[in-house]
Amino acid sequence: MNGIGAKLKELRLERGLSQRQASEAIGLTRNAFGNYEAEIREPSLSVLKSICDFFDVSADYLIGRSENFR
Repeated sequence: MNGIGAKLKELRLERGLSQRQASEAIGLTRNAFGNYEAEIREPSLSVLKSICDFFDVSADYLIGRSENFR
């Protein structure tokens, strides 16, 4: 099963975005987004909501509780 970092990277690459582009769209620093992708850090609940909204996926999908996007 893929962790949150792998899913973030997959979603970002599917949209053809750099880490900088994705992080700016979500309102994060590139470093913070990179840390989430590398699974060095985990996003707070409010950041998780913003990520889910931006990529139009459910939190359950992103954290690995479901394989359904929504």
